[in-house]
Amino acid sequence: MAEYKTMEIGVLGHLRKEENSFRIMADYGVKTAQLQNWDMDLLKPELADKVRKDSLEAGVRIAAFWAGYSGKVIWNATYGPATCGLVPPHLRERRVSDLKRGADFAKWIGAPAIVTHCGFIPENPSDPEYPAVLCAIYDVAEYCQKLGLGFWFETGQETPVTLLRTIEQIGLPNLGINLDTANLILYGRGNPVDALEIFGKYVRNLHAKDAAFVPSGIKGGKEVPIGEGAVDFRRIIRKLYELNFEGELIIEREISGPEQARDILKAKHLLEELVVSCKPEN
Repeated sequence: MAEYKTMEIGVLGHLRKEENSFRIMADYGVKTAQLQNWDMDLLKPELADKVRKDSLEAGVRIAAFWAGYSGKVIWNATYGPATCGLVPPHLRERRVSDLKRGADFAKWIGAPAIVTHCGFIPENPSDPEYPAVLCAIYDVAEYCQKLGLGFWFETGQETPVTLLRTIEQIGLPNLGINLDTANLILYGRGNPVDALEIFGKYVRNLHAKDAAFVPSGIKGGKEVPIGEGAVDFRRIIRKLYELNFEGELIIEREISGPEQARDILKAKHLLEELVVSCKPEN
């Protein structure tokens, strides 16, 4: 009979120079986290040493390093294609370099992989920009492979079929997916339950996040607290068990202040109940 691993719940935190980000995450009662960064000046060996010590001190394991990049990014479907990820030609070379620096930092801190948004990967494989985007992704992913790291796509800007095709055509063994359960809704690309049917075998961990559909061709969806949106977490967790998923459910709430803390704790309790109640009997 199959043995199913109970999914571990964590929190998304931010790389900080002065404070111990892991203490903040430990206060939520979690033992794992993703660490996110958008400041290229922080990617230095001395800060990596601090991160390793802070992680051990707080008792919080690093599930992955979320590697950002330089240059302006606009997080919507109108201006995102020209500003996000490795798709914009005028930013591509610079961001390949940024992501390699992020991979170096991930190696220094003992993270198993980097996660990033590659951008609005062209849906049409005949698009003249498509080969160049694939080459840029390959360049970064191969660099990660040589460091012994995974390269994980955070979902959202591309359709599930486009992402699957990208992974298959690049063909490197270290490719994986960080499924953001809200982003497919926020960008109008579908829903995460159906997406798991398409690329589920590549999912390495999740950003547990919720969103509501907005009936507009201009505006995207709206992020909401987990349990208040369109994401069916019960079906997602059941499907993950079917896939023998062994990764983490990393809670992300893209607001700040006391409301963020309340929503994270609420999400943690809800997900804890689901990972137990949805777990198949061995």
